[in-house]
Amino acid sequence: MMGTRHPAAAREGKVDRNEKKRLRERIGERLDVSGARLTDDEAVFLSDFIDEYDEKHRGRTETRTSSHPGWSSDGKYVRTDKFTDTFTDEVGIRTDHEYWDDDGQSGQSTHDIKDARGILNWFKERG
Repeated sequence: MMGTRHPAAAREGKVDRNEKKRLRERIGERLDVSGARLTDDEAVFLSDFIDEYDEKHRGRTETRTSSHPGWSSDGKYVRTDKFTDTFTDEVGIRTDHEYWDDDGQSGQSTHDIKDARGILNWFKERG
């Protein structure tokens, strides 16, 4: 999951306290870091993610669709889920979820991920 290590991390095997504080401050300029405890690797990953955001991520969209059976008081149905993740203009990820059941039910929701832990979890969930 974690990208290449920051030069200070590669040199010493980990990020020293001052470097980590500097990384956290840089990350905090673009993402919400309040309440987030970051390991050295996570701080370096987020710093790299922000540095490479315009080039590698901005505007990229991924869509996943899956179907699975479910049960309700009316009996068995099949639900289809569609998740679309979009890297927004500002550093962050918008996740759109749509679902529809073969019995006519449907819905949708949107969630914006603009915090450090949320970004890390998004990448972790996708391997």
